[in-house]
Amino acid sequence: MSEESGAQPYDIRKVLKALPHRYPLLLVDRVNSIDLGERIHAVKAVTFNEDFFQGHFPGAPIMPGVLQIEALAQAAAILGIETLELAGTGKLVYFMGIENAKFRAPVTPGCLLDLEVEFLQKRSRVYKFKGRASVEGKTTSEAEFTAMVADPPSD
Repeated sequence: MSEESGAQPYDIRKVLKALPHRYPLLLVDRVNSIDLGERIHAVKAVTFNEDFFQGHFPGAPIMPGVLQIEALAQAAAILGIETLELAGTGKLVYFMGIENAKFRAPVTPGCLLDLEVEFLQKRSRVYKFKGRASVEGKTTSEAEFTAMVADPPSD
């Protein structure tokens, strides 16, 4: 967490409390730091046993770029949920748009994928973020995306 807050980084248990996502679509394993209302640094440990590696690509496993963007969005959701104090309320953060997505380098099994996201714009229920995924400092993907906070669909 930010040094000013004195809070500890999020382990997987705290990530699971903040996000509704579960395996196989949970793509954040840890939060290294969070500055509420500003930015987050989260991590995805990419392992060979991820379901998507069975078909993307056999013999040359590469994490799909769209899943890197999803991992960034999940980190942004944690940032939004924690900033707005929505944990436990049942509210969800929905993707609304993705802009300027670029895929720069492959992500392979064994990598620690760093997820850095910052707020660009905040409105009452709609938020714009800028995210960058990287491995060992090298950018693998980046995008700007918009999301909204809403109630879950009713049954």
